[in-house]
Order: sequence, then C-alpha cells, then structure tokens
Amino acid sequence: MYISELNLENYRVFKEKIKIEFNEGINVLIGQNNSGKTTLINALSILFDHSSSKSMSINDFSKNITIAELKEKPPEIKITAILEESEAEENYSDDLVTVSDWLIDLESPYKAKITYHYYLPEKELENYLEEINNLSSSNPNDYWQLIESKFLRKYKYNRYVGNPDHKNRLDSSDLKKFDFQFLSPIRDVERDLYSGSKTLLKEVIDFFMDYDIKTDNDLSDREKKEEIRKNKNKFNQDTKPLLKQLHQRMEAGKEEILKYADKTGASFDGSKPEFAGELLDTEMYSALKLMIEDKTGIQIPADQNGLGYNNLIYISLLLAKMQKDASGDYLGSNAKIYSILAIEEPEAHLHPNMQYLFLKFLNDNQEDEVRQIFISSHSPNITAAVDLDDLIVLNKNDISVKISYPGRVFSQKEDDQDSKKYIERFLDVTKSDMFFAEALIFVEGISESLLVPEFAKQMDKDLIDKHISIVNLGGRHFKHFLKLFDLEKNDAALNKKVACITDLDPVRRKNEENAKWKSCNPFAVNNDDQFEYKECSNATVDKYSESDGNIRIYTQEKGKSSTFEYDLLLSNPCNKDLITESMSNQDEIEKIMELAESDSSIDDILEVMNKNKFKKKLKKDLVNSNLEADELRKHIIAGRFLDSTSKAVVAQELAFKLISDDLEIKIPDYIKEAIKWIYPEP
Repeated sequence: MYISELNLENYRVFKEKIKIEFNEGINVLIGQNNSGKTTLINALSILFDHSSSKSMSINDFSKNITIAELKEKPPEIKITAILEESEAEENYSDDLVTVSDWLIDLESPYKAKITYHYYLPEKELENYLEEINNLSSSNPNDYWQLIESKFLRKYKYNRYVGNPDHKNRLDSSDLKKFDFQFLSPIRDVERDLYSGSKTLLKEVIDFFMDYDIKTDNDLSDREKKEEIRKNKNKFNQDTKPLLKQLHQRMEAGKEEILKYADKTGASFDGSKPEFAGELLDTEMYSALKLMIEDKTGIQIPADQNGLGYNNLIYISLLLAKMQKDASGDYLGSNAKIYSILAIEEPEAHLHPNMQYLFLKFLNDNQEDEVRQIFISSHSPNITAAVDLDDLIVLNKNDISVKISYPGRVFSQKEDDQDSKKYIERFLDVTKSDMFFAEALIFVEGISESLLVPEFAKQMDKDLIDKHISIVNLGGRHFKHFLKLFDLEKNDAALNKKVACITDLDPVRRKNEENAKWKSCNPFAVNNDDQFEYKECSNATVDKYSESDGNIRIYTQEKGKSSTFEYDLLLSNPCNKDLITESMSNQDEIEKIMELAESDSSIDDILEVMNKNKFKKKLKKDLVNSNLEADELRKHIIAGRFLDSTSKAVVAQELAFKLISDDLEIKIPDYIKEAIKWIYPEP
C-alpha cells in the first residue's frame, strides 16, 4: 500500500481542486518559494498524523477566492488522499486490513480514501450570507476579517473514510496504525534527543536493549522473554552492592537529615523517613550520553557537535524509533502498520556532500525502515542526486500551481529512454537549477552563458531579478532537455518559458561517394555546384522554429551567419574592443578591421593575412561569392576572429570588459529577440 494521490481544494496556495500523484518510495518536491511544497506536507500531516492539530486558521484558506465567491457561500477546505495497493503486496495484507473500511475500489489494485473537510455548519449559513452581503467593501481583506472575527470559531472539521458522500467517520484507532514523522527545517535537535522524561534516545535504547536476544530466530517467544528476564534480574543483583555502598556513605548524613524531621514533626507517631529502592536498567538510560568518537579515539559529547551532524544523528535515531514502533513483537497490536517520513529542506543544516549521502541512505533503506518518504527541497544538490521519476515539480504561475512529473515526460520508446538516461547522467548541480527558475535560456557553451547576462543588462533587463537562469548544455544537446518542457506533447512537462540560443553551423560535402560533412563559411553556402550544402546542421532549429508554445529557438539568419562569435563580429565588425589578450593573430585582426573601416579592397585585406588553412579556404570561397565588398569584409573579419579564439577564455575576457569598462556592443539581433521574449513585460 502507498499514498498514490493527494487532492487539495481551497487550501493555501491551491484554490482550484488540484491532484498530486506520488511514487511508492521517495518523493522529492521541488520548486520556487511559495509554490506549495510545505502545504503538501502539511496536508499529509492533517490526514495521517493523529497528533497534529486539525483546526485551521484564516490564513489556511486560499486568498485567491474572490469577493463574489465569498458572498455566494462560506469558504471551505477539502483534503483527500487515495491509498493504493502496492504491486508486490500480499493478499489480505495488514495494509488492506487497516484500510478495509476506507475502500472505494475492491478490485486489484484496491483503492482506499480518506477525506478531511473544514466547513461552516449549515445552521450558520443564513447568518453568514446576511453578514457577508451587508458588507459593501471592495477590499478582500475586509471580508476575511469578518469571517475570522464572527465565523471562524464556528467552523468544524470532519474526517471521512471511503466515499465521502456516505459520511463514514474515521475511526481514530485506524489512524494510529500510521506512523507519520515530520522534520521541519528549523528544529531543536538537542532538546528532542536529550530533554524530557521520554526522549528519543531513551525510546530507542529501550527497544534495542537485548536486541541480540529479541532477534534470535532459534529462540521461541517464551524463551526470549525468559532470557531478557534473566538479564534484568542479573542487572538488579549486580546493582545491589552499589546501593549498599550508597547507604553506607549516607549513614551519618541520614541521622542529620532525620534530626530536622523530628523537629518539624515529620516523625509523628513513630514514623520516620527512610531511603530505599532498587536500581532498574530503564532508570540508567539517563546516565548514558551519546558520544562521538573520532578516528583518533577522542570522544566528544554529541551536544557539542555541529547542528548538521546532530541532525543526521537525530534522523538516524528517528528511523530506529520508527522501526521500534512497527515491531509487532515489541508493541503487539499497538504496532504501526504504515510509516511515513516527511522532511522539509534537509539541506538546511547539511553541506552538499552530506546532502547526497543522506539521500542515498534514505533511498537504500526506505524499504526496510520507512514505507514512503516525502522531501521538500530547494537544493540543486538533492535534485541532481535523485532519479527523475522521484521528482515532483511545483511551478506557480499567477494564481495557479502547475504540477509536473519530469520522469513521466519520457515514453518507453528507445529515443525517449535515451534522452532520460542522458539527462540523469548529466544533471549536475548547475543544470538542476532549471527546476527552480521562473524561465530558462538554454545555450550551447561558455561564451553565451557568460555574455548573454551582460547583454541583457545592456538592454536594462537583469535576468537574475526575474529568476531567469541560463543553462549551459555543453553542446547541442537541446533535444534531450527540451522534452522536459514540451507542454504541447506532454502535460507532465514543466510549465516554463524556454528560449534556446543555438548556432546554425552550416556545413557542406563534396558531391562524391562517402564524402564527409565539413564546416562552411556562411557566405559560401550554395555558391559551388561541386558541393552539397546545409544552411543549418542543427536539427533542433527546424524542429522548434515554428513553435508558438513555451519553447522557442533563436539562432542566426540562415545563409548569413554560423555561430555566436561569428554573428557578434558581423554586428560589430570594426570594434577593436572585441580583440582580447588571449586571442591569437591580434595584430592581424586589428589591421583587417582598420582596412575594412577605410573601405579597402578585398585583395588588400588578404594581403595582410598570414598564410594558413583559413586563408586558403577563404580565397576559394570568395571566388564564387556574389556578396558586395562591404559584406565580404565583415565576413572575413568574423571568420578570422572565430578562427583565432579559444571560446571560453575570450568569453571570460569579453564579459569582464563589459562589466568593468562599460563597453557598448551592438547585440546580435537573435540574442536581443531571445532576451525580449523570455523577459516578462512590466
């Protein structure tokens, strides 16, 4: 059995009825702030944590309910969960027995339902409508204040099982079979571990005391109890000499204490105070301290460790407690049947490597220790560490929240499965940021990722302010990642605007057998009948170029450019500021720019160029070119620039120049259009 579905209506950020589907094992809820991650965990707590408060505050209602709707009827909250049979579940399992009264579908896989309803009783309806409709304000807050002051105290809640129309009330004893443990991001670990009469440490020690006997399969239950009884008796006998020592050491002091008892009258009628008792093993727990021993053998009390380390200790003990609570041998009929662990922002106190190890531990042990795990997170480290199937992405747009399931975007077709494997293999911390951003710009390499943000600032559009992330895919791998966002093909995709800035990379090959495609100067495309040409060798461009959805491709103009760097120089052909220290052929490029600026001939420009493969290829392509001399000069500069750069280093130098020297560079048109489209209107 597992919680397969959660439905919310009018609860916090969720106004319209929304359905969230869960996995049987680990569920990692990610998304921007205020997208509803904490709300989902709180909703689960309301349904399955028997100790949590079931009452609501005025702020638990969705504030997106309109005034007109408030005047029509009082607001109410509904939370529903569906529990479904596990694939490998045995017939007539304990799970099925626990939810037998909750069933709504008896066929396999069976389904059970629990509903929470928070509402204003019908007898209060007439008074509510009269009060609310007499209010003539246009401010929604006035209506909520009225509801809070006059009606909220009259609200009731009910929890139903099975079909809610039948009004079958939940038996609280059934809910006690569920073990719901919630770890908030802000918690006092030391208090929970050590303070109070029933600390977590005491509970765990009590269960695991004599664990070798309790888990000995060669012993019967009666024999186990007898062995444990012998251990307890031996402990009591061993402690009697200690108690005798205490009595001897107290002998003189006791007479002094009893002297005051005589004077106060406490020894009336021959009675007098005395010290007696025995020392039980359970009373010794308070004497045990959790120590951390390092590799040198030095021991440090756990309460002197860092908060992150103690959080891991606390979680490990909590899992041990959940194991204890699920033990039928230990608790009999009071044992828990279904354990749920909910953790909010585990990254709050853990550095990235510990986050990864913690998640790996949960993933490896969840079948044995916890039946279902829910984690809410803002951590790209955690996102990068889990399978796509475990991710549930919440994306808030205006007043609604879109639920996306990255793992479900991919069908069982070989091409889709290849894309899924590729993303899981290369989904590092940087690329994981795509799940948290408001919108995305995908780029091929380091040049675009460094320079596009600076171009945006030059356009008075700061991408960071609008939570727009640039994701460097490290090549033309768009087809894999874009499947995550293609809403036109799959409703499980993420609802985000994605602008792809990519290169045309024109190519050509000779008209002969087994000829290979090679890069081509853009001005030479279709100029020579000896070759077959492609204005664009990038399949992504043609696949998404006509899209009117949430994905758009931005690239250079076909037949006129080839790459980002090439187009940058076509837009700024004589701008010497683009020549950086790490470039080769700096002097040559500067001379070419000067000659171009003075409208020198193509032959004069070729004359100053060094002999190399680029020059040889260029001279051949110029023979059949029909471009005007002014355009050819620009292409020569752009081609020579591209041939002389180490993209990553030059991009860093240019980005630094843009920031420090406040340079004005003409932004290539396709880059400008991409920034305009992705950037939200004011």
